[in-house]
Amino acid sequence: IFGKKKRTTAEATVAAAGKMREKTLTMETLNPHVKAVEYAVRGPIVTKAGEIERDLQEGGKQPFTEVIKANIGDAHAMGQQPITFLRQVVALCTFPELLDSPTFPEDAKKRARRILQGCGGTSLGSYTASQGVDFIRQDVASYIEQRDHGVPADWENVYLTTGASDGIVSILRMLVSGQGSSRTGVMIPIPQYPLYSAAITEMEAVQVNYYLDEDNCWALDINELHRAYQAAKQHCQPRVLCIINPGNPTGQVQSRKCIEEVLHFAYEENLFVMSDEVYQDNVYSPDCEFHSFKKVLYEMGPEYFNSVELASFHSTSKGYTGECGFRGGYMEVLNLDPDVRAQLIKLRSVQLCPPVSGQAAMDVIVNSPHPEEPSYARFHEEKNAVLGALAEKAKMTEQILNGVPGIRCNPVQGAMYAFPQILLPPKAVEEAKALGMHPDMLYCLRLLEETGICLVPGSGFGQREGTFHFRMTILPPKEKLKVLLDKVRDFHIKFLKEYATLEEQLR
Repeated sequence: IFGKKKRTTAEATVAAAGKMREKTLTMETLNPHVKAVEYAVRGPIVTKAGEIERDLQEGGKQPFTEVIKANIGDAHAMGQQPITFLRQVVALCTFPELLDSPTFPEDAKKRARRILQGCGGTSLGSYTASQGVDFIRQDVASYIEQRDHGVPADWENVYLTTGASDGIVSILRMLVSGQGSSRTGVMIPIPQYPLYSAAITEMEAVQVNYYLDEDNCWALDINELHRAYQAAKQHCQPRVLCIINPGNPTGQVQSRKCIEEVLHFAYEENLFVMSDEVYQDNVYSPDCEFHSFKKVLYEMGPEYFNSVELASFHSTSKGYTGECGFRGGYMEVLNLDPDVRAQLIKLRSVQLCPPVSGQAAMDVIVNSPHPEEPSYARFHEEKNAVLGALAEKAKMTEQILNGVPGIRCNPVQGAMYAFPQILLPPKAVEEAKALGMHPDMLYCLRLLEETGICLVPGSGFGQREGTFHFRMTILPPKEKLKVLLDKVRDFHIKFLKEYATLEEQLR
């Protein structure tokens, strides 16, 4: 044996050819709930768009010169410019040597120093408390009080999160329990943001759909809530009511009366309310106003305000800042049982802490420049420019789409999406079914392949049986958005003609 060369692991593997190790994780052994998860916003259409984009970059031939991605609310990717003050503060926090630079205004430096003092070793690279930096949570509470015209906010009820999505999933995880008919039911609006259906599927909860009223500007009908709740009680235990206001993908802004009815319903049926309010700054219709669920709950009196469990969510990703990549956000959780609150803190601790740069960005949003500070004028000029442009684009999108035969679009009252209904000829529906896909998926795939425009089919958000939609963001610059809408119009007319019956063609 002495003098024999010792085999390496790789050589031993080769020598044992025919005895290849099987993979532990395969599609057969994969968690079935992970396989069942669907997330349309980054689904197969977006994958296809990426392939086409790469082909164009490599000199491939397409009937268009660029892919226009209108599938996701990613403001900066669509060309929106960052808010200067926010970037100044985060830059100063990231590279403190800049605090000596005369280039940066004193109010930005003041905020950066304060943020760094709240970080271990005065560095943005250190962990923070799991709930976030204390004084940033206090700033959030002050912001909420101001937003809600004096409704008290306790900073101990505020948790900083990795975007709003992280907070939503954390709360859902706390709420899902039971087996069989006692399994937690989660009431979600249809159409909905696919985060909710994906999380519900992964957690093996029961999805309880309530349908928004498309004929009434996607309003929430209290009678529909009652119908969905009573039907669900036959096979699960509804415990959670999810609201998205302003709406995604539907763009509606709920009235105060509607919110009061929803909260009364939740009070009567003992439901935990989750209010997704990430678009609270994105209200465009002059007839609409954002009302937080918390403020309305307070105004309903102590019997409601001190008993209804309510989690509200906000984010750096939307509004006028559009800072999706920082992954900043917060949630305020009211009336949580003290023992359950300790469990929530434990759950948050497992993730250590939200990104500290995101916490800093969130602090700038809730603690923006004051009138006496040097950055005030520029900050509000930039903020108003972003929101003003979005309001113009919301109106333009509605008007152009409603001028297309076979497309009907409700007013985009808020948020940053349109969700028009599209008429699809029976022949197109039959072809899609033969191909094993949803009809609006076929439509969006054809649109992408022929025009380079990437939209999301309505089937990814949920819709009433027999109706078809797509979701598009209004974020592209006005000129590019006009090009996009014109291309959609031309494609839709061509699509209708292609799939029209002979009788329809002769009309």
